Amino acid sequence: MPERPLNATAASLLGFLHDGPMTGWDLVEYAQQRIGAFWSLTQSQVYRELTAMAAAGLVRAGERGRRDRKPYEITDAGRAAFADWAAKPPAEESIRFPLLLTVLFGRHLPADRLVAFLAEQRAAHAARLVEYEQVDAALPDDAEAVDPYSVATLRFGLAYERAVLDWFADLPPALRGNAGPADEPGRPPE
Repeated sequence: MPERPLNATAASLLGFLHDGPMTGWDLVEYAQQRIGAFWSLTQSQVYRELTAMAAAGLVRAGERGRRDRKPYEITDAGRAAFADWAAKPPAEESIRFPLLLTVLFGRHLPADRLVAFLAEQRAAHAARLVEYEQVDAALPDDAEAVDPYSVATLRFGLAYERAVLDWFADLPPALRGNAGPADEPGRPPE
């Protein structure tokens, strides 16, 4: 059992290692693909957690391979620690949306700068929604039966991006600049 409780970052790495051994680099890439839209992991966090988990016996480092990278594999103790973590209720979420902080203090920015920030962010969310919709459209008919966990996560992403785009569409006129009231939610600005 680890000396300290698993944090979500360490737990996610153990979860990924259930799929087989991976190097720190592989884990960073895999995390970016699988959870990057809703959970951020830095390369330094990954390596720090791998070192701590290896010291706690939760993972085992293999022989160094090409580019001096060493694969890590989950141990039985790591599987047990992951199972304990997964069995506990998730921590309460906290919203960390940097744009909201900027909007809150928007009166201290030139109006055109805030409008530009909002337009850039709106375009990014619209693009992400398009990506999610493409992934959703490409899913096989039985995707929900095969992997309901990934499908549920994707559906949250779809709902989240639509909600954020609705929020952009409902912004007060002063924050939209010269844009109309709602350039159809979900469509990037032209």
